[in-house]
Amino acid sequence: VLTALREMNLDENTLIVFASDNGLAIGSHGLMGKQNLYEHSVRVPLVMRGPGIRANSACDAPCYLYNVFPTLCEFAELPMPSSVEGRSLAPALQGAPAPTRKLMYFAYGSVQRAVCDLRYKLIEYAAGQERHTQLFDILTDPYEKQDLSRLPQFQKTVADMRMLLSGCRDEAGDDRPQEAPFWQTYGAKKGL
Repeated sequence: VLTALREMNLDENTLIVFASDNGLAIGSHGLMGKQNLYEHSVRVPLVMRGPGIRANSACDAPCYLYNVFPTLCEFAELPMPSSVEGRSLAPALQGAPAPTRKLMYFAYGSVQRAVCDLRYKLIEYAAGQERHTQLFDILTDPYEKQDLSRLPQFQKTVADMRMLLSGCRDEAGDDRPQEAPFWQTYGAKKGL
């Protein structure tokens, strides 16, 4: 693609975006599919190149794929439709020191929800009549191998992350009737 753009003299004025779907667990955490909220399945590749983007650099700002559209609008200097929910990644791609998001909110069907700040990830499971909690320090444990949710010294962190989870639910409008089984079980059953 880059060679073709160079040959057509379009390489200096073209934004290129490469992204992918989320990955399969391929055995991580004993799983084989995408039906989870662990990092190995929620992270996706996203590569952007073009005018206004720092060359040969990496940016670890948290983002969703729906942030690509507003980013392209900003770089192309096009008006942003009012219906767009995403946030432009342009500041982060141009070297801004602050991340564009401080929280990420994840959902899988009506059985899992997670919230991740720049250090911790809380995953809540609510299926049938059971509710389970996991807490990971993604800075020191990026492969999410050590669940901290039951350790006494992390109970305040769990409580704080649950408050963030509720706030993200409300902000995302994740209380629709089809999601009711998760939130009903989550609210009715004490975490294990």
